[in-house]
Amino acid sequence: MQNYTLMITEKPDAAQRIAEALDVTGKPQKRSDKGVPYYSVCRDRQIIIVPALGHLYTVAQEGTKRNQYPVFNFKWVPRYIAERGATRIRAWIDTISKLAQNADTFIDACDYDVEGSLIGYTILKHACNNKDAMAKRMKYSTLTKQELEKAYSQILPHLDFALIEAGQARHEIDWLYGINLSRALTAAAKGNSGKYTTLSTGRVQGPTLKFLVAREKTIQTHVPTPYWQIEAILQIKSQTYEAEYEKKAIETKKEANTILADCQGKNGQVEKIETKQFQQPPPYPFDLGTLQTEAYRLFGYTPKYTLNVAQQLYLQALISYPRTGNQKLPPTINYNAILQSLNKNPQYAKLTAELLSKPKLRPNQGKKDDPAHPAIYPTGNQTRKTLNTSEKNILGLITRRFMATFGEPATKQTMKATININGQHFHVGGKRIVEEGWTHFYQPYARHAETLLPPLQEDQTIIVRKIILEDKFTEPPTRYNPSSLLKQMEKTEIGTKATRADIIQTLCERKYVTDEGIKVTDLGFTMLQVLKRYCPTIISIKFTRELEQKINNIRESTDKREAILTDTIETLKPIINELKQNEKAIGETLSEAIRKAQIEERTIGPCPTCKTGNLAIIYSRKTGKRFIGCTNYFKGLCKTAFPLPQKGNIKPLRTNCRNCGWPTIQVRMHKKRPWKLCFNPTCPQKEDRRKQVEMQNM
Repeated sequence: MQNYTLMITEKPDAAQRIAEALDVTGKPQKRSDKGVPYYSVCRDRQIIIVPALGHLYTVAQEGTKRNQYPVFNFKWVPRYIAERGATRIRAWIDTISKLAQNADTFIDACDYDVEGSLIGYTILKHACNNKDAMAKRMKYSTLTKQELEKAYSQILPHLDFALIEAGQARHEIDWLYGINLSRALTAAAKGNSGKYTTLSTGRVQGPTLKFLVAREKTIQTHVPTPYWQIEAILQIKSQTYEAEYEKKAIETKKEANTILADCQGKNGQVEKIETKQFQQPPPYPFDLGTLQTEAYRLFGYTPKYTLNVAQQLYLQALISYPRTGNQKLPPTINYNAILQSLNKNPQYAKLTAELLSKPKLRPNQGKKDDPAHPAIYPTGNQTRKTLNTSEKNILGLITRRFMATFGEPATKQTMKATININGQHFHVGGKRIVEEGWTHFYQPYARHAETLLPPLQEDQTIIVRKIILEDKFTEPPTRYNPSSLLKQMEKTEIGTKATRADIIQTLCERKYVTDEGIKVTDLGFTMLQVLKRYCPTIISIKFTRELEQKINNIRESTDKREAILTDTIETLKPIINELKQNEKAIGETLSEAIRKAQIEERTIGPCPTCKTGNLAIIYSRKTGKRFIGCTNYFKGLCKTAFPLPQKGNIKPLRTNCRNCGWPTIQVRMHKKRPWKLCFNPTCPQKEDRRKQVEMQNM
């Protein structure tokens, strides 16, 4: 084979898109070696495009003592050497190495961000025999044919080494903290109990857990304080309206009773009418964080799930690169062309026609910027395959947000009337949309509730139908949800736009928090207690933020990776010494928390038979099969037992069946939707189903 250009992409879908865009016929030859797909492209010269599978290389310790710590010596190795289950990576690296042998030009076409740059660099350096120094860089934000052709014609002469250095530093620093602290905690627990349980912490995971524990403590220590609220039910013409007393919280019952007595049997008069009109500007374009927040508000999607869906839409060339912190849309993306493409979709034809008729298209820009990629926007491309519900939702949301940024400000009006009832003042309000503006394009996602009041005049008499006094108690703050926790991490500048969702997921996987409502478990409390006592640095928000800034400084070429790694090791040494010296005490504390967590995880609810034990998921000593049984089962005190599916994950739901009141569980099979199961054999719902089946068979 003659010499050719070897181009590396991050994933197979991207390789196919780029190959089809660059081939002069639009039909590149697809080939395969050891199950690894690659493409032969005919252009100004032959191009071989081969994909990676994300990171093919990772950080690993030098030496074979896997459970020893501290460990400060590391190297970059193929993932199949460092990770179980990554055996297919060997074929990928072998194929890329073979294709590199006859190539004389190399192009890194991985995603243009820290992770993508690092993926391309490690492949060019290790699999392609140090071709990183001579390689060129292709930069694009969408996988559309037009942009890919432009990116190839304007290829950058060398790799983005500052970005690569920042990526290396982040992985190496996270590895140093993660491997040493996680091994120390895991070894301490295993040394006490003799059983292995994966425990972990890190420079972002620790502060995030700290947020959650602080909120949980506030909730648990909250003492409800009584207060009273009064509202008046007014009749204005033929309609009734609720009017709030001027003090939203009345602190004493005596004061509340006095107000109630003053108002009983009296009518009111309109004392003052205030009308305000204001404009609400269009929203900013989506960066990743605001997309994740909005998707959680509207659809209940976790940040991690939203990112995964957005990544699939990007690989289908339907949206721009989603891992961006930018809230700006530069004119170079060609607003007009995108809207014209969207105009072909009947769903958006009328809306896009309105925008295209404007003399000038100017989006409302946010403050956040990202030099690598613009804000997230739709490409206007037509889909090649049927989208699933989640993909439709996220694509529709991004499309409508894009259109809304070009809209006019929405004009809203509020009216507040003060009603005097025998010297006591109540307020009744209304609001309406005067001009829809941008909200017209963002439907059905724009909040659009209106409360209209009839025309009122000062000194007008108002009939008071009823005065209501309500006893209230102060409520604790709400728990973080995935969206609000993501916002808190952004606000305090810990983690990155691409890693924050993974951190939240890891906290759930480690059982430090429950995934519903993000409630901290006893194990989560204990873990933070250990970290706070023995290595407080790792949960310091200030420390994590400063380290994050240092990594960003590498990207700006104002800090050196080697210096930051040296500082990291020097910071870790006393922390690890402290953990080693207190290994026994830490092990006792963590082992007890793990034991309790495992019992709680398997406990379903009170036993309805003996009333003294609890129903739990139990494994038979003889067969190894699982079933639901009473905790008094092995004591010979209660024989209550129920069968369970032997496949899938079982999770107690902590809720009772609506039909019989028994505890319920969730069953989740691989790649199937989970279902709720009531295991009571005499549940009325099961009896009804049984009768229906019998009737059908008669």
